[in-house]
Amino acid sequence: MTWTAHTSPDLPEPAGPYSHVVDTGTLVWTAGFGPKNPATGIVPEGITAQTEQVLDNVEGALRTVGLGLGDVVKATVHLQHLDRDFAAYNEVYARRFRPPYPVRTTVGSTLAGILVEVDVVAVRRDPTQAG
Repeated sequence: MTWTAHTSPDLPEPAGPYSHVVDTGTLVWTAGFGPKNPATGIVPEGITAQTEQVLDNVEGALRTVGLGLGDVVKATVHLQHLDRDFAAYNEVYARRFRPPYPVRTTVGSTLAGILVEVDVVAVRRDPTQAG
């Protein structure tokens, strides 16, 4: 299987040696995205604003290969304060994704200075349109 890695200047700079997106033609994986606004470098306050920004970043990563949130089949979500923030995060998630919802794993994690991080797997329905 061949794959292509993508890194976009329109997304927050990777914090280490990794790409924003890996594209196999059919399957696409994103890195884990935090809530840093790529234009301002600012991390918003609160779980609602951070979840919005994280999903904006994930959506931006998917756009680099011609996909969107509607192509996501799996999401992995890390919350700094799982019990406290799950309901507010889930409200944003339910608004940004549409049925049929992707499968999802949400776990509590120790995150460095942020409240939420998300990575996804997406499927390109027509592999001849690979980005």
